[in-house]
Amino acid sequence: MVAAWAVFTPEFTAEPDADGGGSTVPDPRAPDLAAAVVGSGPAGFYVAAALLGLPDRNVRVDMLERLPTPWGLVRAGVAPDHPKIKSIAGLFARTATHERFRFFGNLEVGTHVSRDDLRARYDVVVYCAGAPDDRALGIPGEHLRGVLGARDFVGWYNGHPDFRDITVDLATDRAVVVGNGNVALDVARVLATPPDRLATTDIADHALDTLRGSLIHEVVVIGRRGPAQATFTSPELRELAELTGAAVLVDPAQLASIDDENLPHGPRHNVQILRDYAGIRPVNGGRRVALRFLTSPIEILGTDRVSAIVLGRNELDGHGRAVDTGERQTVSTGLVLRAAGYRGVAVPGVPFDDVTGVIPNRDGRIDGGDREYVAGWIKRGPTGIIGTNKKDAVDTVHTLVADLAAGPRPSRAAEPAAVEAWLRERRPELVDLAGWAAIDAAERAAGDRQGRPRVKLCTWEELLAAARSVRV
Repeated sequence: MVAAWAVFTPEFTAEPDADGGGSTVPDPRAPDLAAAVVGSGPAGFYVAAALLGLPDRNVRVDMLERLPTPWGLVRAGVAPDHPKIKSIAGLFARTATHERFRFFGNLEVGTHVSRDDLRARYDVVVYCAGAPDDRALGIPGEHLRGVLGARDFVGWYNGHPDFRDITVDLATDRAVVVGNGNVALDVARVLATPPDRLATTDIADHALDTLRGSLIHEVVVIGRRGPAQATFTSPELRELAELTGAAVLVDPAQLASIDDENLPHGPRHNVQILRDYAGIRPVNGGRRVALRFLTSPIEILGTDRVSAIVLGRNELDGHGRAVDTGERQTVSTGLVLRAAGYRGVAVPGVPFDDVTGVIPNRDGRIDGGDREYVAGWIKRGPTGIIGTNKKDAVDTVHTLVADLAAGPRPSRAAEPAAVEAWLRERRPELVDLAGWAAIDAAERAAGDRQGRPRVKLCTWEELLAAARSVRV
């Protein structure tokens, strides 16, 4: 992985390249535009890089983040056995060390500062708040113990401090994962991978300890539509067997009626991989992952905790929609994981569409906003991969630049030192770049001692204590 605080050479253009930089040396004049970016995930850093790279403006970017740590889902969402994807954090760090960039973590917009506070102190505000909630299944029994959202489970094994203390009981021989996207495969892979393989990654120690005691031998992944409509990517599907060493089981009958040649490239490749899996026969006693399509969850059974799930069989109509046939099967399980999609959460005071789970906008411009913009999942919904956020962010910045050109206004930005003093008054435990660097150094040092990329600090207390150490 690229070192998080490597020496940065400030090179920028209006459309940043893959490493967050570009090709224009910034003007040394004082900033003429102050921007607040709310959220420090990929969308936030792509927006920051695009703003800092504008060739005809000197933009100051303050990034505001609820957690003490940056990188969003790159740190807390990408599976621990995907280190190449996580390495993009080192590239975002090049933007973070730019002279006109500041990071303020452990600060929540809507709690410590308000929307109006930001509008009063910045020329523009860009919300990149992601989609931090799970989509509910909306079926009976979803409230039972042993039913978890993918957000909770992924946060738990990735060391997100909000999920450090949730209960994950793996004392069951079968887990059922509801969903047919990459998150569902990530969850299934973590459950099916031998713990010794995960021990060389940055998986949270508490999760690794729990996985070592797991009794799960079968993970069933269900999707309501067919194999050709599944939304996972081909590399994720292929590595399900490669990384876990488990038998991946697919019913050949669910592939029999599919005309591979008439499928788009992605689904066709997926179906070809599934055909390879369909020829596998499990070894007795070995771990297995069963991929079941045209299957919907109907009801979760149990008294105080889940004991079984009722599944319904579907057929596809002429428009590719799943239609319930009325057939039912009850499958015993002690763990059900929802991975049917994420959704956005409202930022207090900011317009929000509760149906779509996004901030209403036009080309990234917030409806009814005053020089307020949006990028990433909270703009378009939880679609695409990490790299999808780059174009999305640049498109939003293009809208922002067009608005500035169409209606220049006097700057309403407060002086940078005054803004920082105000933020520290509102949040005395503010974590700046030096604080994050201290957290990063502590985690990497612990990782070096164990031959791992890092050993994560997983509680708010540990994270803030490490950040606080730079003040001593």
